[in-house]
Amino acid sequence: MNKNYYAIIMAGGIGSRFWPISRTSYPKQFIDILGTGKTLIQNTYERFLKVCPAENIFVVTNENYAQLVKEQIPGMADNQILTEPVMRNTAPCVAYGCFKIESLNPDAAIVVAPSDHLILDEAAFVATIQKSLETASANKCLITLGIKPSRPDTGYGYIQFTEQTIGEDFHKVKTFTEKPNTELAKTFIQSGDFLWNAGIFVWSAGAIVQAFGSYLPDMYEIFAEARSVYNTADEKKHVHNAYQQCTNISIDYGIMEKADNVYVLPSEFGWSDLGTWASIYELSEKDYVGNAVIPADKVIMYDSSNCMVNVPGEKLVILQGLHDYIVVESNNSLLICPRDQEQNIKQVVADVKQKFGVKYI
Repeated sequence: MNKNYYAIIMAGGIGSRFWPISRTSYPKQFIDILGTGKTLIQNTYERFLKVCPAENIFVVTNENYAQLVKEQIPGMADNQILTEPVMRNTAPCVAYGCFKIESLNPDAAIVVAPSDHLILDEAAFVATIQKSLETASANKCLITLGIKPSRPDTGYGYIQFTEQTIGEDFHKVKTFTEKPNTELAKTFIQSGDFLWNAGIFVWSAGAIVQAFGSYLPDMYEIFAEARSVYNTADEKKHVHNAYQQCTNISIDYGIMEKADNVYVLPSEFGWSDLGTWASIYELSEKDYVGNAVIPADKVIMYDSSNCMVNVPGEKLVILQGLHDYIVVESNNSLLICPRDQEQNIKQVVADVKQKFGVKYI
């Protein structure tokens, strides 16, 4: 296994679309949301064990979740858990992880990925990441993975690529487009030169540090001046101060959309970002009338179809006459919502917070 290969797992989000299962105190990435016996971050960590040495895997998370990371990945050393004092989107998260790794190993090639995605074909995923790390090591480029689209989905960002390539398979990126409307998504699919943006990145330490210097110079200065304290007792204090100065900006908007050395690898490995209950429903095992129930031990359904049900395993739940609904219960909260209105859940969470405080969030 190549000792120059590193992984950064981004695990700081709160997963509000999955309320009430996902809470601020115990978000989606730390939950076995698919009923597989392992949480999403555990699955992500185990995938990267096939790519790089265990000591080369780092998790960036909110400081409130550090203990959850330790509990769910017991073998991870404190130095591998990078804590953020505040949420500042993905650019500071990437900067922190990549500058820290660069100070450990200037020859590092790094994959950066979210903690809460589903990968069905792990062998294909590992091969894709290894190929990307090899290419990033040999070329001063920024690589993103693009998923070959199966439908005109409006829930994903899109990447347009050109015929210009590195090593045949890595295509120069032409444009990034945030979540389009249905008509535009259909046009993208028909054109054949658009991919879904998976939010998975690969680059050399040198290439990404240089990109921060070019496109986010203020953030570059903030993290570059900490080079002497990374991997020392002073790291946490410095980073805590650094985050207060950082702009709230994504790595996509801050660097990927501006850089001229971005390449995309068209990929297929059974990917889902698990961003909505609809995606969970789509991937879950269903009964003969389309109900997906996790767990199913104590749920009885009469004259009900196409429902997504996620309730505590010890609770007896009876549903009758319910069609195309989401039914989710966790702790002190129950959500019952038509499946075609789940986009309102984020607003529901905001309303609950305003009316009842953080107790239920």
